[in-house]
Amino acid sequence: MRSPRPGRRPSRASTLSRVRRIESPGLAALAAALVGAAGIASASAPAVAGRSDLVRGVLPQGIPAAARVLTFALALALLWLSRGLARRKRRAWQLAVAFAVGSAVTHLAKGLDVEEAAGSLAVVAFLWRVRREFVAPGDPESVRPLLQVGLVTAPLAALVGLHLAGEVAYSDLVDDSLLVVLGALAARGLFLWLRPYRDRVRDVPAERRRAEELVRLHGGDSLSYFALRRDKSTFFSASGRSFLAYRVVAGTAIVTGDPIGDPAERRELVAEFRRVAHAKAWRVAVAGVSVRTLRDYAELGFKSVYLGDEAYVLPDRFTLEGRQIRKVRQSVTRLRRAGYRVELIAPAEAGPALRKELRAVSEEWRGRWPERGFTMAMDALFAYPETVLAVATRPDGRVGGFLQLVPAPASGAYSLASMRRRRDTPNGLMEFLIVETIAWARARGVSELSLNFAVFADYLRRTGLARAALLELDRLFQLERLHSFNRKFFPEWRRRYFCFERWSDLPLAALAYLRAESLLTPPGPWARTRDLAAR
Repeated sequence: MRSPRPGRRPSRASTLSRVRRIESPGLAALAAALVGAAGIASASAPAVAGRSDLVRGVLPQGIPAAARVLTFALALALLWLSRGLARRKRRAWQLAVAFAVGSAVTHLAKGLDVEEAAGSLAVVAFLWRVRREFVAPGDPESVRPLLQVGLVTAPLAALVGLHLAGEVAYSDLVDDSLLVVLGALAARGLFLWLRPYRDRVRDVPAERRRAEELVRLHGGDSLSYFALRRDKSTFFSASGRSFLAYRVVAGTAIVTGDPIGDPAERRELVAEFRRVAHAKAWRVAVAGVSVRTLRDYAELGFKSVYLGDEAYVLPDRFTLEGRQIRKVRQSVTRLRRAGYRVELIAPAEAGPALRKELRAVSEEWRGRWPERGFTMAMDALFAYPETVLAVATRPDGRVGGFLQLVPAPASGAYSLASMRRRRDTPNGLMEFLIVETIAWARARGVSELSLNFAVFADYLRRTGLARAALLELDRLFQLERLHSFNRKFFPEWRRRYFCFERWSDLPLAALAYLRAESLLTPPGPWARTRDLAAR
């Protein structure tokens, strides 16, 4: 839009446009945070003598002291609410208005702090002016636990209030303990009230069939088939010719892989999904973005960081000849001589006895750890008929280990989804399984076989502080071990990226991604014990 000529008044439309830009939720969040910071400073500073004496002469004994404590608590709450205001949460707006009004009252009651009270009321006026900007709903399921927190908090708060007013006496230790408990309950209450709308995966047969059809027609990427996991939600374009898969974790909608369908709709699809996500107060992050779609995200304003390399082999070029791959060759030879055999079957071909064995192998291998994987792993062994199981059997016919493969139908490729083996099987069983699977793929004209995703593989191949730090994390996340395993097959490498909207979103989006992959879930009774082999 052209700027107005010199000497002419700006149009009403341009003035309103500038006002709308100023009256943004981000500015409301900043104002609430500043009032909160001022409240903390005011509650911590000594009261002005003349004003304080005037208040004590008017209000009952104990009220100014209680008002000072409430001022501090409301200021902390406003700081907390600023994040929710920035994400357009309606419930954050409601609490911010109430707390800012309460803050104005407590500022006057604790010491006639007119300046701070005026600042709080100014924020109330501003919040009311921009009230239509806050449209993101809260989680309806948080109401019941919130009421439970309120039933516990109310009598404790009343007891503390009576103590501050001099009506009830108890020791300082009890007073401090009650304040700590009240603080914890208040934090819990705020968390529940501000918890964003939680997405629930819906089982809609028509949408499921449409997603499967699009994967068959356009699913040429090695991550495409993983979009069909039943614990992911789907979001379709207006035409129905493309979709993306996602899961909401801790307020972040994590999209996995590239959108599937008509490439011409890609940007429009992502832009519309982001609009819907923002209306529900979700951040948007994308894991496993390929190089070919990175530009689309960049033009939509997304930032990106390197996530790692995906290892894949070309079956028609793979060979066991040569000195460099001799360790793999020796493992294959040793397993063959020991009488191990590999059979590749469809899930429907696995009878009850074999399914029971596969479950036992999976449970033994996983132990007490949660089921890991989200971007490049399936959530079930027997629920997807297009997948393939590579099963290694011992000389006595028992299962020693297995692989699960998923197709990339549009490109004639396959991706490795899971690897499991019994702990007493010989070293090299996984190498043996992969080599036999590559031979199977070669015989059927499979274009490529994607092995594993190695996080930060580029840094692991270098020397320096980054590699040293990643090696320290290897004990938890097996970064170097997975990377070294992939290198045994001398694969090609495909870079993947993690995209997000703002740099300030990166820490929380990264934590949400780690949670989705179950990389932050500890072992033991807190772990998610569901096994993919159970279905």
